[in-house]
Amino acid sequence: MVEEKEDKKDQPKTEPKADKQPEGKAIGKISHYFGKLGVGIVELTGGLKVGDKIAILGATTDIEQTVESLELDHKSVEEAKSGDAIGLKVKDKTREGDTVYKL
Repeated sequence: MVEEKEDKKDQPKTEPKADKQPEGKAIGKISHYFGKLGVGIVELTGGLKVGDKIAILGATTDIEQTVESLELDHKSVEEAKSGDAIGLKVKDKTREGDTVYKL
């Protein structure tokens, strides 16, 4: 039984829930979450703009929302590209390593 616990421990904690499969394309990962602000920092691997529909999925995260605002270097922007680290207002708690999908 100890071996089973070790196997579970080695599994990544940020994989999407087994019963929830993303419909869109992965465009980034959450690198930090500011709880008091309700803002997640997303390291983008694809483009994102205000008005896009997204999903944020992880081991215990399951959020779908429309992007209402983006910040890049503490300035409000309408869109961001791959390689940018952006601040994204989220409607619920996210965790480091959660994956962001564009729907």
